[in-house]
Amino acid sequence: MRLSSMLLPTLRESPADAEVVSHKLMVRAGLIRKVAAGIYNLLPLGLRVIQKVEGIVREEMNRAGAQEVLMPFVLPAELWRESGRWDVYGKELLRFKDRHGRDFCLGPTHEEGITDMVRGEVRSYRDLPVNLYQIQTKFRDEIRPRFGLMRGREFMMKDAYSFHATDESAEEEYQNMFDTYSRIFKRCGLAFCAVEAETGPIGGSFSHEFMVLADTGEDAIVNCSKCDYAANVERAEIKGPEGKPLRKEKQEPLKKVSTPGMKSVEEVSSFLKVEPSRLIKTLIYETDKGIVAALVRGDFEINEAKLRRMLAVEFVRLAEEETIEKITGAPMGFAGPVGLGIEIAADFSVKDMENGVTGANEADAHLTSVNPERDFKALYGDIRTAVEGDPCPRCSSPLKLRRGIEVGHIFKLGTKYSESMGATFLDEKGKERPMIMGCYGIGIGRTAAAAIEQNHDENGIIWPIPLAPFDCEILPVNVNDPETLKTAESLYVSLGEKGMEVLLDDRDERAGVKFKDADLIGIPVRVTVSSRTLEEGSVEVKQRRAADKRLVKVGDAAGEVERLLKND
Repeated sequence: MRLSSMLLPTLRESPADAEVVSHKLMVRAGLIRKVAAGIYNLLPLGLRVIQKVEGIVREEMNRAGAQEVLMPFVLPAELWRESGRWDVYGKELLRFKDRHGRDFCLGPTHEEGITDMVRGEVRSYRDLPVNLYQIQTKFRDEIRPRFGLMRGREFMMKDAYSFHATDESAEEEYQNMFDTYSRIFKRCGLAFCAVEAETGPIGGSFSHEFMVLADTGEDAIVNCSKCDYAANVERAEIKGPEGKPLRKEKQEPLKKVSTPGMKSVEEVSSFLKVEPSRLIKTLIYETDKGIVAALVRGDFEINEAKLRRMLAVEFVRLAEEETIEKITGAPMGFAGPVGLGIEIAADFSVKDMENGVTGANEADAHLTSVNPERDFKALYGDIRTAVEGDPCPRCSSPLKLRRGIEVGHIFKLGTKYSESMGATFLDEKGKERPMIMGCYGIGIGRTAAAAIEQNHDENGIIWPIPLAPFDCEILPVNVNDPETLKTAESLYVSLGEKGMEVLLDDRDERAGVKFKDADLIGIPVRVTVSSRTLEEGSVEVKQRRAADKRLVKVGDAAGEVERLLKND
C-alpha cells in the first residue's frame, strides 16, 4: 500500500475527550474517528488491525471445532421476553418499535437469538454437542461511553455458544474454550492471564475473564505470589477466620459520643483519633428480598457481588437516603448495627474486632467500644473486596494486586436460557431435557485497544507483529531523488513478493514528518532509504520496539526484514 493514496489522517495533538493511551493514539494514528458518543468509524489502518484480530480468532475457533454463523443485529422483543431479560436488562438495552408498532432491540449479546436458532433445529442427544460462533456488531447503550474502542456503545464481538446433553460435556467444552482463548491471546502477542470472575447479567454458575495486563487497565485483579490462583477483585476469595475469635483486649462498656457532622470513615477516625481499621462501616442495602445492613471494617470496601451471592438475592443496591433514615432513625453516615432491627450481613473482617466504633443510629453520634456478638448478631461471610497482601485462598501466600483489561470472558450458563425458552432435546431414553449451555465472548476492538495499552511509548504505538496493520514500512527520505525512490520501489516489490504486507511512504513530505508518523502508527520494522546510506550501498533497518538501527546492504535488506519479523 502506498501512503500517498491511503486515507491516513494523522494528528499531532490528542483529542480533548480522550482519557486513555489507546484512545489518544488510535485517533492520532488515524485508526478511528468519532461519529457519536461511543460510536466510531474504523478508518483503513484501524480496519486492518481489526481484521488481524478477527483472523486469529476465526482460525482458532474453527480449529477448536466451533462453527461460524451470523445472527441478526436487530432482535424481536418476544425472544427477550421469553428469557425474562426484556424488563430486567436495564437501559443498556436499546429498545425501539418498527413501523407496525412491534418491539425490537439492538443485540447487546445473543443468548436469546442463538437459543431460538438451536431449539428450532436440534431435537436429539445425537445432535449434541454443538458450538456456534459469530463475529458481529453489538450495541450497549452505556451511560458513560469512554476510552474509545475500550468502552464504546457499538462494538465488534466474537460470541460463541455451546449446547450439551450432559454437564460433563459442557465442562469439557469450557476447558476447550479456555485453551482456545489462551492460544488466541498468545498468538496476538499479548501478555495476559485468566482470572476467576463474576458472571454478571448474562448469568451462569462460574466464569473466567481473560485479562491483558497493563498498568492503565480499568480492572483490578489479584494473583497469588506462589500458586496459580488469580481472580478479578469482584470474585477474589478471602479466607475467613478459623475457630473462635482470639480476644486480646478487655471489652469496654458501650459508650455514645458526639460526632457533629462527622459521616465518613476519614472524618470519624480523625475526629475520634482512632485508626480506620477500628471502625465498623455500616451500609444499608435494598434487595429483592428486603432491606439488609452490610458491615465491613472501616479500611475495607463492601463487594456487592459477594454480598449478593451471600444473601442469595437477585440484586443489591445502596438504599436511598429516605430509606436509610426510616430504617436507622438517623441521616446517612450515622448507621450502626447496635439495636438495628433488620438482617445484618457482616464481613469476616468484623468478626474479630474489639472495642470498635460504629454509627449510633442517631444524628451526630457514634458508639465506641462496640463488640460483635455482645452488642449485635450478624451472619458472617466473605463480602469485602480483596486488597494487596490478603492471604491466597488456596495456599495462604500473599496476593498481589495488578491492573488488567478484560478482552475475553467465558461462562458456564447451565440451563438458564434453555429452560426459559424451551430449548430441549430427547435423551437416550426418549425423555425431554433442557440443553446445557456455555457462552464465550471476545471483544475484538477491545483486544486491539488493549494491545496499544500494553505496547506503546512516548512516540506512539508499538504493534505486536501479529496485529500490526503492515509488517514493514519503507521510508524514502526524499522521493524527489531518483535513486532513493528507485531503491524504495524495488524493496517494496521484493518484500511484497516474499508475502509481507508493506507500507511505502511515497509522500513528498519532510523527513521529520515521515519519521514522526512512522513512530506514531507503529509498524514493526522500518526500512529507511536515503541518498546518504545509498552512497555505501546500504539502507537503514530498524525495529519499532528497539532503540538501535542497522545499516544493511540493499541486496540483503529483504532477508533482514524477514529475519526480524520471524525472530521478534
